[in-house]
Amino acid sequence: MKYFALLLPFLYVNVINAQIDEEVKVKYAVETFFYALNGKNEFAMKGVVDTDVKMQTVNLNVLGNMIVQNTNFNDLINFMITTPDSIPFHEKILDYKIQIDGGMAHVWAPYEFWYNGEFSHCGVNSFQLFKEKDAWKIIYLVDSRRREDCYPLTE
Repeated sequence: MKYFALLLPFLYVNVINAQIDEEVKVKYAVETFFYALNGKNEFAMKGVVDTDVKMQTVNLNVLGNMIVQNTNFNDLINFMITTPDSIPFHEKILDYKIQIDGGMAHVWAPYEFWYNGEFSHCGVNSFQLFKEKDAWKIIYLVDSRRREDCYPLTE
């Protein structure tokens, strides 16, 4: 029993280190997604997204009612690669909250979106990821979009 009590702190440290390691890998996948988006790198973005990724947006419609819209990953890729370099855009992530359970992870990431040097909108990205071998892949992304009640604007 005495030896078990001595080993317990080491086991606890190993579990904590493994959890931190996985959080770093999850955050890396999401950060890669945004580096790719902002850098217009289709190849890098597809490297962290599952081929069957699901995307949705929570938004107000023209009548002021909250709705959920299905979006298409290929439309995001098309926006990214067809926007002329003369029109810059940048999605700035303000924070990351990461939760992991085995091979599933959730990331809550408030953001601001800037288009052509002007504030466009803000909201929150909610990512669902799964662990494929030793890499985390984004399988679902839902975001909210609004122009009011935003976090402090940073650009």
